[in-house]
Amino acid sequence: MAELVQLFLKVFFILTPFFVLSVFISLTRDVSAHTQKILANRLAMAVLISCVVIFLTGRYIFEIFGITLDAFRIGAGSVLFLSAISMVNGGSGGPKRPGTDDGVINMAVVPLAMPVTVGPGVIGVLLVLGVEHVGLTEKLKVVAAIAMASAALWVILRLARTLGSRLGSQGMEVIARLTGLFVSAIAAQIIFTGVRNFMA
Repeated sequence: MAELVQLFLKVFFILTPFFVLSVFISLTRDVSAHTQKILANRLAMAVLISCVVIFLTGRYIFEIFGITLDAFRIGAGSVLFLSAISMVNGGSGGPKRPGTDDGVINMAVVPLAMPVTVGPGVIGVLLVLGVEHVGLTEKLKVVAAIAMASAALWVILRLARTLGSRLGSQGMEVIARLTGLFVSAIAAQIIFTGVRNFMA
């Protein structure tokens, strides 16, 4: 149970939910509540499916390209760390809002799910997890953690109007930067593990 909680927190934070929330609010500020809910549903489902597929295919990608796990840990951790630094520094990079509600809904998969939520750093971490967890039970734990993290993201997005009004723009920025600090710590640990195993 403790391992499942740890995996959930890891996946949850690398998805940078509060940064995603700020982008989501900026895109849906002038749309109806119904449109906002549809977008939240599709976005969370797209994140869940893409993360599970990437996680389950990680081992095969390593085999095809002949990449060692520790080399990929260093690379993926570095990319994730750069993303975290951008968040801490207040980087946005959010997509522009389309002119219609249908246009907003059509952004659920691209670019909101990928690459805003499931970016290069997240993909790298999921690939590493796919190689680290080999048994059926271990893989099911990670899939469950991904499902829990996607569900938590869905809840946050469904509460976007409430959270946006309660926290305000400054509160959102503070939480996004704090998330960046947590993500940078996760990235540093991944890099450290890769370097330590590579030097051993």
